[in-house]
Amino acid sequence: MMQVPFSVEARAVSLQEARSLYFGRGELPEALLDQNVLRSWERCRQAGLDPARLGGGEPDVRGVAEARERNRTLISHAQPVLEHLFEQIRNSHSMVILADARGMVLQSYGDADFLSRAEQVALRPGASWHEFERGTNAIGTALAERGAVNVFGSEHFFEGNAFLTCSASPIQDAQGRLMGVLDISSDYRAFQRHSLGLVKMSSRIIEKRLFESEFAHQGLLSFHARPDHVGSLCEALLAISPDGDLLGADQAALELLGLRREDLPRRHYSMLFDVPLGTLIDRARRDPSSLIAISGRNGERFYARLRGNFAPMSAAAPALVDARGERLAGRPRQEAPAPLPADRLTLQFLSTGDERLQAAIDKGTRILGRDIPILIQGESGAGKEMFAKAFHNSGPRAQGPFVALNCAAIPETLIESELFGYSGGAFTGARKEGAVGKIQQAHGGTLFLDEIGDMPLSLQARLLRVLQERCVTPLGTNKSIPVDITLVCATHRRLKEEVARGGFREDLYYRLNGLCINLPSLRERSDIDRLIDKLLREEAGPDRQVQVSHKVMEAFLKYRWPGNIRQLNNVIKVAIALLDDDETVIETWHLPDDIFEEIGQIEPSVASAPIGRAAADAVPQAAMPAAAAAAGMGRLEEIEREMIHRTLEAENGNISSAARRLGISRNTLYRKLGRF
Repeated sequence: MMQVPFSVEARAVSLQEARSLYFGRGELPEALLDQNVLRSWERCRQAGLDPARLGGGEPDVRGVAEARERNRTLISHAQPVLEHLFEQIRNSHSMVILADARGMVLQSYGDADFLSRAEQVALRPGASWHEFERGTNAIGTALAERGAVNVFGSEHFFEGNAFLTCSASPIQDAQGRLMGVLDISSDYRAFQRHSLGLVKMSSRIIEKRLFESEFAHQGLLSFHARPDHVGSLCEALLAISPDGDLLGADQAALELLGLRREDLPRRHYSMLFDVPLGTLIDRARRDPSSLIAISGRNGERFYARLRGNFAPMSAAAPALVDARGERLAGRPRQEAPAPLPADRLTLQFLSTGDERLQAAIDKGTRILGRDIPILIQGESGAGKEMFAKAFHNSGPRAQGPFVALNCAAIPETLIESELFGYSGGAFTGARKEGAVGKIQQAHGGTLFLDEIGDMPLSLQARLLRVLQERCVTPLGTNKSIPVDITLVCATHRRLKEEVARGGFREDLYYRLNGLCINLPSLRERSDIDRLIDKLLREEAGPDRQVQVSHKVMEAFLKYRWPGNIRQLNNVIKVAIALLDDDETVIETWHLPDDIFEEIGQIEPSVASAPIGRAAADAVPQAAMPAAAAAAGMGRLEEIEREMIHRTLEAENGNISSAARRLGISRNTLYRKLGRF
């Protein structure tokens, strides 16, 4: 742990000692330096930066105009925050800086006397303050560490920047992607301890504005363990669809709920909180400013407020009731259902030209509004839940709830309570107020049971009774509660075969199998190109036109896609994320490495075809085969290292350009550079 001296002067002296130990004797001054700074010094030294260097190049006037255009969204939300922050520090010989995710300064506000000094080290719009350009500094180090940092005086790697003290905090968008950095810089002799707190608070305001803008047309759940923190900067935010799908979560929500961002697609509102979403919606309509107490699935107590434009419940939909049959929410008002958005997932939306899929869509369309259960069969990832949601959204129950339960994803001991609900004290660990099961939550809407073939035999009889009697009996009570649901089930198993071997009840199978729909696997579909175009539009957004190259499309059409649509969707997301801001065509090097290898377009070996393309430029062609043959396998890595080195030199160190020339992805090139 760093020992912080009492005075600025003493701190400056201790840093000179740290620099002497590190640069003079090669020792790590761990007791004298913050670990963020020490790690940055190590990165800078490994990158070959000279600590005696005065600074980097001049600002790029043309480049900053392009960078501002790329970062219009960030600037529009950050501008008022920057102006307000500068008002807080005006006349303190300081400046406020906004930089993009590459470390380029986009905007700055500052006192005239300090701005003139900052310009001497190019601390102004158009200059890059990435670590590999300017050494250790708050902007570049905050980007590298993905966290807030202070860099004081001689903690800067370059001696020419030692007159500065800087505090910076990164800014993330609603999806957790790094968008930029907010920084306060001043003369180190004017160091203020509160600067880091100010930039952290201000970056949080910007992130909150970005999140609320991203999900402006969705439901936003604000919650916190303390009621006075709801509505403040401390609140956690979840974006929720009317069906209860989790569309987004800010960092505070992830931390309070103990989730990772990648967990969100596999979670539903009902898996996180005990109070039904319908209750929150009803409360929000009656009293938008009020708080409601809710509990997390691990027993944490929160206070919450829901806001957003949720469509009113259908007048015919009954009120939700708890495990004792008592009402949980007021009777819905007699309002006409709101029309569905034009881009909402419906059966027609799924139609992209494949004959087998179209046959399934036509069958589903014909039974809309009829009391006929559907059994969807297909491989994992083929879009069974997507089809079920589209069926629900296309019918008369579209304004009712769509409730999903994956029978294979929940432990056998919990499926019963999740499906049927329970009264307070029904079993050890049960909440005293009880819980509403999935069947009751789907009242007036659709219940989707995914992987129904994995439901334990003991529960199949209870489910059959619910379907026959249209009543559910929660655990711990004898009271039957009427329910009105449409049932859609899905499985990748052959249920007839499961019936034959005794793993699935025959009477339940025929009860579920009102209409059996078989979804084709992705490799069997004739509309892959149109599906790819649709996924590209959805992932890239309306303001960006992205397409795949002819070579990538050919590879996609030949690939067998064992993960089906789910795998294709993930590949598209990764490829778009790997595109540079000015790129609009997905090439092979933008694909994940495992897809590279499985498609067979790029081999991991140094002697592969793509590396061979680069070899034509990086190594004399006449010498290449002979050298490789003479060196043998032991020199392959040396040849690869030389090839990459020459390619990087030819591309002036541009990683993206070098990766394209070598025919590999940027991730692969970074990994190889790390190994060398």
